[in-house]
Amino acid sequence: MKQEVLQPVEEAAGAAAGAPPLPPKRSISIFRKRIRKFKTLKRGYYSFLILTIAYAISFILPVLINSKALVVRYNGEYYFPITTYYPASEFGMNAIGEPDYRQLKLQLSERNTGDWALMPLHPYSSTESLLDLPGTPPHAPSGEHPLGTDDRGRDVLARLAYGFNVSLTFAILVLIFSEGVGVIVGALLGYFGGKLDILGQRFIEIWSSLPFLYTIIIISSIVVPIYIPGRNLLLQPSFWLLIIILAVFEWVGITYYIRGEFYREKAKDYVGAAIAMGQSDTKIMFKHILPNSLTPLISFAPFTIVANISALVALDFLGFGLPAPTPSWGELIGQGVENLTKWWLVFFPLVAFFLTLLLIVFIGEAVREAFDPKEYSRLR
Repeated sequence: MKQEVLQPVEEAAGAAAGAPPLPPKRSISIFRKRIRKFKTLKRGYYSFLILTIAYAISFILPVLINSKALVVRYNGEYYFPITTYYPASEFGMNAIGEPDYRQLKLQLSERNTGDWALMPLHPYSSTESLLDLPGTPPHAPSGEHPLGTDDRGRDVLARLAYGFNVSLTFAILVLIFSEGVGVIVGALLGYFGGKLDILGQRFIEIWSSLPFLYTIIIISSIVVPIYIPGRNLLLQPSFWLLIIILAVFEWVGITYYIRGEFYREKAKDYVGAAIAMGQSDTKIMFKHILPNSLTPLISFAPFTIVANISALVALDFLGFGLPAPTPSWGELIGQGVENLTKWWLVFFPLVAFFLTLLLIVFIGEAVREAFDPKEYSRLR
């Protein structure tokens, strides 16, 4: 209040002295204020940075964790197995199919002819069965395999790393599809109201009563998952099938919040002004009302991601999730339950699962506090 009184006095004094008037203060939108508030909540902000950086790194995992060589120099020529398929005969190896690049690296280093092979930091893939290891899998953690191997001889570190990308990508895609449908349905019910709202609410009540797990079991028994070797995991039909199933059941929750926000916002003066100007219902709904109704959508998004990751882990644990050999945390935990003496099959997946969910919960708490409608309300 004191600063507001002093500013006109300073402007008047400056005008009397012949100084140019002070520039008007630039207003800051509520959204930018909320972003600034989020950055001051250090626990949530640093969790957001850590999770974002880890998720970005997970998309370049083939360069960091893979059984294929990044670059091979052979007989004076350069090869890039990370992007191109080469048969073993291309490098003079007596084998069928793709060569073992770890063995090729040893052979080239022993020849002392200037040829070499550059391998990733962790030269093991998530789907490679290491049957040449001594003993029977699962193998305990060692220098070459810091987190051990699973019951099929596959490296646990590689499966956890790729499983992180699969789990978070799955959760984000389900969030986008489910909340997209929920926003559209909630906007229609809240804006038009009347009979559409009554009938829509009855349909939602019937739809939400359908049993989710039984539906998954029925569809899994009918649809046979297809794994395409050498293709991106996101192109698997079963991956998209699970996304569709979860999105079909998950859109109901956000609908109630968006419907309530639209009921509240459509009674305000700016909506009446838009109607008087002759703007269409679609433009009023999604250009004027929706931007002012996103607080519950943004606040619940991190917690929805937590629920989606938990749902995928639970489905994989029960055997109704992604098909083998897709890297999965739930599948590793299931192996640990079957092999209780192999502690690394339970401990490491649960630690990865716990830390990921903990970071997302911290982000959710910070987002909820930053987007609290009471924080910047004019009615306080």
